[in-house]
Amino acid sequence: MPEKFDVVIVGAGPAGCTAAIVLARAGKKVAIFERGDQPGAKNMFGGALYYTEALNELLPDFWKQAPIERYVTRHVLTFLTTDASFSITSADNEFGSPPYNGVTLLRAKFDPWYASKAEESGAFLIPETVVDDLIWDGDKVAGVMAQRDEGEVLADIVIAADGANSLLAKKAGLRKEFDGSSFAVAAKEVLALPAETIEARFGLSEGEGLAQSFVGDCTKGLTGGAFLYTNKSSLSLGMVVRLSSLQEKHTSIAELLDDFKSNPCVKPAIKDAILKEYSGHLIPEAGMNMLPELCGNGLLVAGDAAGLLVSTGLTLQGMNFAIASGYAAAQAIITASQKGDFSRKGLSCYRRLLEESFVLKDLKTFRHAPGFQDNPRIYGLYPSLVCGISRRIFRVSGQPKKKILSLVREEMKGKISPWRLIKDIIQAGWALIWP
Repeated sequence: MPEKFDVVIVGAGPAGCTAAIVLARAGKKVAIFERGDQPGAKNMFGGALYYTEALNELLPDFWKQAPIERYVTRHVLTFLTTDASFSITSADNEFGSPPYNGVTLLRAKFDPWYASKAEESGAFLIPETVVDDLIWDGDKVAGVMAQRDEGEVLADIVIAADGANSLLAKKAGLRKEFDGSSFAVAAKEVLALPAETIEARFGLSEGEGLAQSFVGDCTKGLTGGAFLYTNKSSLSLGMVVRLSSLQEKHTSIAELLDDFKSNPCVKPAIKDAILKEYSGHLIPEAGMNMLPELCGNGLLVAGDAAGLLVSTGLTLQGMNFAIASGYAAAQAIITASQKGDFSRKGLSCYRRLLEESFVLKDLKTFRHAPGFQDNPRIYGLYPSLVCGISRRIFRVSGQPKKKILSLVREEMKGKISPWRLIKDIIQAGWALIWP
């Protein structure tokens, strides 16, 4: 006889564990399946978790007990060429006070801790188990098929939190197939450095952290960017590149990352660092354009599986969206269970909850950002222009100095017309600036 749970969750990442904590505390019998040997073993992200009210509500002052690395007080955007860089820095001491605006994490530490909170709440964690199919009762999902002995596991409802390329959402008909233009590939290295070296090198106080984004030469003109985050005694260095760009140019992200590390702007930052970990991940980047049906009969989709991630070109946030969606999914299930209705209609409040939160509001606000990021000039021409203008402004050659507008015109000449520049500024405005 197959085992029966109230709720089966596939994926012990932030979305799955959040839902498990809420549901287990509500008295539900919950199972979480995780394909890795432990939560976090198969998960990767850039490095920063930004504040979510849901996490702090579940685990008040979570930063006091969670294995966080540093609180982010400095954000840097760097335009990069082969031999120059230009950075815009935002430093804010307010971000260094609880509740922290953002903290750097290592998923190999954080995810097992967070999953342990789900277990403490009463959920059953089942690691090293792949779930590759759904069990149906007519047109309703009634459980999952796991690759193990007695693989049938029944449930009143299933939460698919199984990642960017969600197999379960596809099998349920809630999500269509997407091409490489909807996904990005991320690669990251964790590089060990002593804490005192990190603080001296980046001008940080004890506990403070840096989140730095790069655009330009790091991706060799391909759609994407690079990142650097400071941890307690390591750096998280990596890049995110549109999958279709890699396919078109027949380039590997590992090669791009190696070249990035040798850039004169980056090389001093990672001097003497020792490689401790390498990981890769698929990221859903199309925003509202790849949002699936969020619920079906007996099934909800959360986190990366639902494409709940915002990439603006300036920031990339996914983990806070995953936590908020897991919380909303659990609330929707509790409401549905009170009515005994796990149909699509009975679970429809899930979307409403997401619409009332920052999750779908942010996706709608930045719905034009993916199209803006398709502009190839962002990754080659504009970083070159910014660095070239900076060079002209600060160069002292013994010749008469010119005002900035004249220098800008000289740098643009033969590279881009004023009208083309204005059109790109308007596109950027629709994507990032104007309501």
